[in-house]
Amino acid sequence: MLEVEAKFAVRDPAGFRARIRQQGVGLAGRRQERDVYYNAPHRDYGETDEALRVRYDDTGVTLTYKGPKIRVGSAKAREEFNLKVASGETLEAILSRAGFLRSAEVTKVREFYDIGDATITLDDIEGLGTFVEIEILTEEGGEDAARRIGAIADELGVDGPPIYTSYLEMLLGKSPHD
Repeated sequence: MLEVEAKFAVRDPAGFRARIRQQGVGLAGRRQERDVYYNAPHRDYGETDEALRVRYDDTGVTLTYKGPKIRVGSAKAREEFNLKVASGETLEAILSRAGFLRSAEVTKVREFYDIGDATITLDDIEGLGTFVEIEILTEEGGEDAARRIGAIADELGVDGPPIYTSYLEMLLGKSPHD
């Protein structure tokens, strides 16, 4: 599965919520997420632009692998694999025993909005601020998805340049991958 997304800083979350409501889009859900990132013992994911994450949220625990970012128009795309697990604590113990090193934790409150095949999230990231992400999952090339994301951003009045840096990279103080 290919995840195509664009991320933008939001200076006025209340204004964004008002604009999305004006489009007839209601809040689909809200949840707290805690993401624990791991680095591999055999290569540095910071250098290869990969990510291995254990996500804890209201729906359970998910292990996610994300491949390197690819620029697609004004969006970014990444290969993504997700696996639901029964116990995050057991999974983290296995990763640790296998030599994976815990590298960082990202905590956020996330609001979900759905527009067709796109998911829009308004993310309040602890230590970073508020951002909107517009994401489409696709099996095919991301060009069409990137165009649709750009159109949705325009419709919602999202302004400013897209941010290609992940929340993890932002928290670790790394520069964006272009």
